[in-house]
Amino acid sequence: MQITTRLEFDAGHRIPSHKSQCKNLHGHRYAIEITLSGDIISQENTSENGMVMDFSDVKKIAKNSVVDVWDHAFLVYQHDSEVLSFLNTLANHKTVIFPTVPTAENMAAEAFRILKNQYHDTYGNHLKLEKVRLYETPNNWADALS
Repeated sequence: MQITTRLEFDAGHRIPSHKSQCKNLHGHRYAIEITLSGDIISQENTSENGMVMDFSDVKKIAKNSVVDVWDHAFLVYQHDSEVLSFLNTLANHKTVIFPTVPTAENMAAEAFRILKNQYHDTYGNHLKLEKVRLYETPNNWADALS
């Protein structure tokens, strides 16, 4: 069985060497979908009975590990020294330094890497993170798969 939950956040970024407008500072209303697989829990008198995992728990982990960290932040490539210098002049600015250029593909891969070990198989139902889908726009997304 697979389950998926979706969360949204706002963030800025730029693609430093992009051939078009994405080389400029800009932002998006991102959406992230977390897909887990596992057996349906069959343990009487437990809150999770009949579920793969409680959606509220799936969301809580994603919010704490990724969404709240990236929300209303500027995601900047660690070697984009020009933008890093600028952002450092802004007091109390929320900046997240990325090890890779913050494209949708790299953001999906980074979110998957962060979340991979966050979902635990508490009930012996073979819980596994299968996919992180990151929407940069409603019509453009990247999937990071297990």
